[in-house]
Amino acid sequence: MPDRSDPGFRARVGPPPRRTKVLLLTVGVLAVLFLLFGMFAGLWTDWLWFKSVKYGSVFTSQLGVKVGLFAVFGLLMALVVGANLWLAYRLRPPLAAMSVEQQSLDRYRMGVAPFRKWLLIGLSVLVGLAAGAAAGAQWRTWMLWINGTSFGQKDAQFHLDVSFYAFQLPWYQFLLSFAFSAVIVSLLAATAVHYLYGGLRLQGPGRRASAGAQGHLAVLLGVFVLLKAVAYWLDRYALAVKSESYKGVEGWTGLRYVDANAFLPAKTILFFVAIICAVLFFLTPVRRTWAPALIGFGLMALSAVLVGGLYPAIVQQFQVKPNEQAKETAYIQKNIDATRQAYGIADTEVKQYTPTDSTDAEKLKLDAQTISDIRLLDPNVVAPTFQQNQALRQYYAFPKTLDVDRYGDQDTVLGVRELDLTGVQQRNFINDHFKYTHGYGVVAAKGNQVDANGNPVYTQQSLPTTGSLGDYQERVYYGEKSTTYSVVGPGMDEIDYTRDSDPDRTYQYTGGSGVSLDNPLTRAAYAVKFAEPQLLYSGAIKDGAKILYDRTPKERVEKVAPWLSIDADPYPVVENGRLVWVLDGYTTSDGFPFSSKTVLGDATKDSLTDQRGRTLSAVNEVNYIRNSVKATVDAYTGEVTLYQWDDADPVLKTWMKAFPGTVQPKADIPAELLPHLRYPQDMFKVQRDLLGMYHVTDATAFFNGTDIWEVPVDPTVNADEVQPPYYLTLRMPDAKKANFSLTTSFVPSGRKNLAAFMAAEADPGPDYGKLRILRMTAESGALGPALTQAKFNSDTDVARQLTLLRSGSDSDLVYGNLLTLPVGGGILNVEPVYLVARGAKVPVLKKVLAVYGDHNVALEDTLDKALVKVLGSAGAGATTPTAPADPGSGSTTPTTPTPPATPKPGDNPALAKALADAQKAFTDGQAALKNGDWVAYGQAQQALQKALDAALAAESKNDSVSSSSAPPTTG
Repeated sequence: MPDRSDPGFRARVGPPPRRTKVLLLTVGVLAVLFLLFGMFAGLWTDWLWFKSVKYGSVFTSQLGVKVGLFAVFGLLMALVVGANLWLAYRLRPPLAAMSVEQQSLDRYRMGVAPFRKWLLIGLSVLVGLAAGAAAGAQWRTWMLWINGTSFGQKDAQFHLDVSFYAFQLPWYQFLLSFAFSAVIVSLLAATAVHYLYGGLRLQGPGRRASAGAQGHLAVLLGVFVLLKAVAYWLDRYALAVKSESYKGVEGWTGLRYVDANAFLPAKTILFFVAIICAVLFFLTPVRRTWAPALIGFGLMALSAVLVGGLYPAIVQQFQVKPNEQAKETAYIQKNIDATRQAYGIADTEVKQYTPTDSTDAEKLKLDAQTISDIRLLDPNVVAPTFQQNQALRQYYAFPKTLDVDRYGDQDTVLGVRELDLTGVQQRNFINDHFKYTHGYGVVAAKGNQVDANGNPVYTQQSLPTTGSLGDYQERVYYGEKSTTYSVVGPGMDEIDYTRDSDPDRTYQYTGGSGVSLDNPLTRAAYAVKFAEPQLLYSGAIKDGAKILYDRTPKERVEKVAPWLSIDADPYPVVENGRLVWVLDGYTTSDGFPFSSKTVLGDATKDSLTDQRGRTLSAVNEVNYIRNSVKATVDAYTGEVTLYQWDDADPVLKTWMKAFPGTVQPKADIPAELLPHLRYPQDMFKVQRDLLGMYHVTDATAFFNGTDIWEVPVDPTVNADEVQPPYYLTLRMPDAKKANFSLTTSFVPSGRKNLAAFMAAEADPGPDYGKLRILRMTAESGALGPALTQAKFNSDTDVARQLTLLRSGSDSDLVYGNLLTLPVGGGILNVEPVYLVARGAKVPVLKKVLAVYGDHNVALEDTLDKALVKVLGSAGAGATTPTAPADPGSGSTTPTTPTPPATPKPGDNPALAKALADAQKAFTDGQAALKNGDWVAYGQAQQALQKALDAALAAESKNDSVSSSSAPPTTG
């Protein structure tokens, strides 16, 4: 090797050798090809996925709109900018003035000359690509505009249909912003060219701008000012959907007094001023002077300051502030009415409620169903118990938060036994993607009962599962924990559920879903997509193999319906031999005039958010929402079905026009599935968040702000987050019967007593989603959740028992959901207490806390005993269950009731006869159930209900009758 320090050494200077050139060229070409193939792989695999789930039209429609917008607006931007660059060059002066400035620019002109054409094309293409990409992102705006459906209601200010603000105005604003961008880029580019070629000069004698440069730039400035005039005109309508903070509402939307009486006329005046100014710019090439245009532009700027800024400030200071309530009342009322309409809370029923501290048997009789269905099993606590008792294999797991559904008349807590790869002992490519592919079955337990040891009473359990849900396809290939891809197909043995006697039991998937890997190009595309080269050459992939991915229910629904916001909590339903996930989809808008805006992520956040997940939305800030779609995802086949739930929602109708055939009519919802549909939690949380302010319907009271409610902080957890809503079966006062409902409490702002209790009927039916509020009277003194928990904790006897319980077993205590229930004319609070052994970490129900009103506190082993203590003699037998629902109402298998006690000799005759009739009805019902005779079963349940009512009536008339003769209690 030559010594570089040798004075005689000379480094080689010149082009690189041919071999190096070829190598560099090869590397460059390969890099470009790999990049292009990566882009192709993403597009190709997306198309194959949509095709496999039979929603190919969604992919093609969305892609077509994106490509169309990209092409049209990209080409338009390129042509506008390119034309102005070309025109600026053509208008260059024939001879540049002799000056130091121009002499220095000559070097740049000479350097640019050989590449002038390519620079023109390159710059035009570059800005065109940027504009096209920005336009492609507006595909939702375009599709809403082109398919917009009338709302059938007009705003309170301009009397235009709401669809103008929701669908049309956003598109017009996009067009305006695009036009502004095109003019500004063209203006900058033209100015640079004119300066480069001497059309604009900063030095030297004579005119600073040539006639050509002056005319060209004047026209561009005129177009800019003309666009500003259009902006002023659109700003008038945008006032109806602008947001600000007002009266404690962060997203207050709509015009106020100063907007209607100062900003609105100011925008109109500025519109005409801008028109005049634009005309002056257009006349500049004719008059050959900038003076009139610049004076006009200065006047426009001054008008913007005086008319658009100072005048509204004067109106606000000297007209509004001295008498704000009188000035703002009419506009506050518009905001109240629009907000209540947009969020579906306009028909909320509010009733005064003065809870009592004592009750009697007659009042409790009306609430027997509510009391018997008090949910002792907290789905947010008992997941570890399900995991310990029912996972049965290390590679199965349940979600952190279980779900609540109803089967027959029984509130049921359910969890899906899903695959959890972290429990697989040997992690490798084959095990992760070929062998361990699916979970197995649903585990269910009664919500209102535990066994003698405090564990759940399972109605569906074991592996494979057995119980009341009947036969169904138990394998779970699509679930909340299915976050990786799997390769399945003929001849490919997967690990099925294993038994000790048969540890190598295998299964081959026959569900038909997934994308075929038979094509080598497809395998290569997926190898790139998942960055896994083994997919390209692995011998484990047999003929007919398919790849399953995007397997969580939310992922699948969000992909096939990208215009929906999806509730954070998919829940499982067993119906018609299938296990399906049910998801609630929301259509939203941020363009409902006068309706206050809310941030979905903030409004739906509570103490369980980290366990349940968050609502995802294309536009997180909204001021209109509807639960318009019910979606299902088959846990075995992955089939996604969208059902139209709200057939009056104009936003849904618009999207159905944009993606025809993707949403099925409401009538197509299977009869077996319908009873399991429920009012969604995230929708309810958004509504309760708004009702904290907007339960006030009078503008004067709203302005005074003396009746603001808040959702209480959850006192059972350490996090400073609000209490989640709870699904419960309860009867609201004045209602004829108990219904499956979604419930919440309110407390006054800054205080902790109970302000109101709200329930939404969660069962499908004529009153589905009906919001009912019990408003506590000021003198009631009802305890809010924090005060209730404080009362529990401060009770001497309770503290002593809990201390003994904790210290005696070296365990921790976990408080379950604090349930607030309107019962017997008062307020009953019930809270299960779980004991968690520090080693096992499995919650076991040991005690039940209860308080009625503001008096006795009970901590007992069972709910029955707690109710007797807090309700007195009226609580004896209060948890008597009512007859189960007619099996024809949609339950898979009706819940078997506990047989009534046999009357003892010496009981009063009326009670004895009633109990004998109840025993006979129960026996007849069991026989009918065994024979599958649902008609006879329904008749027997009616007879059982009648007999139980007679027994309760007889008991209330004769206090000497022993409570042991009453029908047995549950819990």
